[in-house]
Amino acid sequence: MGGVYHWGSLAVQERVGVRGPAEHVGRSIGTGIRDVAAAFLGLQPHLVVGAADDAGRMWASLLTGPPGFVRATGAHRVAVTGGPPAGDPLAGALATAGTRVGTIALDPRTRRRMRLNGTLTATTRGFAVEAEQVFANCPKYLQQRQPLELVEDGAGVVHRGDALTPGQVRTVGDADTFFVATTAEADGVDASHRGGLPGFVEVLSPVELAWPDYAGNAMFLTLGNLMTDPRAGLLFPDWESGAVLQLSGRARTEFAPDGGRRTRFRVESVVEAVHPGRLLWSTPEYSPHLGSTTR
Repeated sequence: MGGVYHWGSLAVQERVGVRGPAEHVGRSIGTGIRDVAAAFLGLQPHLVVGAADDAGRMWASLLTGPPGFVRATGAHRVAVTGGPPAGDPLAGALATAGTRVGTIALDPRTRRRMRLNGTLTATTRGFAVEAEQVFANCPKYLQQRQPLELVEDGAGVVHRGDALTPGQVRTVGDADTFFVATTAEADGVDASHRGGLPGFVEVLSPVELAWPDYAGNAMFLTLGNLMTDPRAGLLFPDWESGAVLQLSGRARTEFAPDGGRRTRFRVESVVEAVHPGRLLWSTPEYSPHLGSTTR
């Protein structure tokens, strides 16, 4: 990648007119894991990982473990103990050396988040990621929650399909948070967060979703990746039940004359699961920024 951004992100920044702010924010992207970032990672019970499966489909998966299951083991390396739960679509990819991955650690307790993208190596206890991009994001659009209970039992994968069921339509419509994994091939994989009031993700049909792109940090890493490659993986966590809904498909961005942006996603594959060892969270305190969102 030439510089911090590849051509897709640069194209979106130019179109929206934020090249200057993006250049400034881009200085925060590095390859090193600072002490404060290492300490943050060591406290997290969750890690979202994005990657492509063996068939090339993009997915985002939620990994769960006791604090310390994700830890920095060097200035440019993060180790993860364990891996995805049984039946997860990324089980194979996260056991394969050389897999390009994007990760995001998001702490609902503090509204802090950290992204680390790089290349996977397999280890005897799980896997590690050699960091190529490390950066924090502001707390904008993050809902605040508190952990309540760890549930040891779970049915695992309960549904696979190629379209949303009526129950899954309700899950998406009620969501205030989801994660999106995208790729730019040689320029790597990224996993990002989207937050809004329930209903901000619109279900246009059982195979098509749409959501607004709110004003953010001006990087446009997700939209930039989608300029180069339409593949995307979505993860909808049900915080209160611990269930997860994973979607794989293709996405594109619509740019309105007034500067607004909207992403449309076409569903190609669906996995719904209630995994053992899941963490249950409280009802949310919504982000104060959601009262001033712009489309």
